[in-house]
Amino acid sequence: MRDLDLGNGIVVPEQLLRSATSRSGGPGGQNVNKVESRVTIEVDVDALPLSDEQKMLVRTRLAGRINRDGVLRVTSQAARSQLLNRDHALDRMEELLRDALVEQRPRRKTRVSKAAKQRRIEEKKRRSQTKKLRSGPPC
Repeated sequence: MRDLDLGNGIVVPEQLLRSATSRSGGPGGQNVNKVESRVTIEVDVDALPLSDEQKMLVRTRLAGRINRDGVLRVTSQAARSQLLNRDHALDRMEELLRDALVEQRPRRKTRVSKAAKQRRIEEKKRRSQTKKLRSGPPC
């Protein structure tokens, strides 16, 4: 395994990462039944070398991937090779943590312009007129 570089000088040492292998699912013949190619990488969020503020960001933004024990888990079974799956899982873990720590700009409220509202209303009137013309004369 390797250290995870999260940018801004933040490095997660490989000692904090746990790796487990298991048999991958899906089609693949005898290879699937005898080779453990699926790789799961886990890291305890509390053990990460981050400030408390950053840990809270990770917990809130990755809440769906963190279990009750506070462990972030990433699994990969895309390739038939265990090494490729381990690299893919490490890359994904690094990407998830890096994206969770990015400062997001606050959203600015915007308003629809008067001209846009007017165009929308005119289009609705044209559409209404078209449908009205399609109906036959009253019986």
